[in-house]
Amino acid sequence: MRRLRKLASIYGRIAHTYWSKVASLLLLATVVFVPIGFLDALTTEVDVNSLDFNSSLHVLAVVGATAAITMTGLLGEVFFSGAVAVSLTNPKDEKAPPISAVARRLDYRRLILVDLAYVALVIVGLLLFLVPGILVFVWFGLSGPVVEIEGRTVLGALRRSASLVRHNFWLVFLVLGPVELVGDAVAELIAHLVHGLIGHSFFATWMAESASNVVVTPVFAVAAVLLTLDLIASKENADLEDASTLDSAPATA
Repeated sequence: MRRLRKLASIYGRIAHTYWSKVASLLLLATVVFVPIGFLDALTTEVDVNSLDFNSSLHVLAVVGATAAITMTGLLGEVFFSGAVAVSLTNPKDEKAPPISAVARRLDYRRLILVDLAYVALVIVGLLLFLVPGILVFVWFGLSGPVVEIEGRTVLGALRRSASLVRHNFWLVFLVLGPVELVGDAVAELIAHLVHGLIGHSFFATWMAESASNVVVTPVFAVAAVLLTLDLIASKENADLEDASTLDSAPATA
């Protein structure tokens, strides 16, 4: 029951934070995901079945296309989570920083590299089997916020994310997993509506992919940032308690 209340509390905070920051989140998402939507559209427009390959090459092409779709689907999520971390971690008595201030504070190199590393790890996990891909998705899903909140390197952010998730796997899974799945369903609906309005041209696909990412990905980013902040605070409190216990323990000969 306690875990359910904690889970409900986190979802409530995600919804409240999203709606209270919706204008700045959507503006930032537009800047990030319109270019990525172009890549999504390029991937979507490729029809592997129409290519003239023999059977073995055709299988490889299908696998490559699946990997590319997964890559463009996840590309930007970790980067955007890092950007949202900058926006949400300003002092409480200050207004959210404008997008120009967020842009100046971002560590672009590290965020892009950690995003690419995360996507590559998820793709490898999915190609091995579904379960390793899910495990990678959860274990390293907090690496983007960690880069900006704690200033970690790419490898350090991946390790820190795994460390934070280690004793909280199911909590992170039950937050990020449903958010990702529901977000995919909403993204499909948005894409369907956009195609219904403006057709099925390359431009329509670009707009559909961009619009779905702009609306949906901020929810994932807010969830990842709030989880990261909570787990960092929880780990720091646990470390302080351990240190206090050691300090108060009687010395032994």
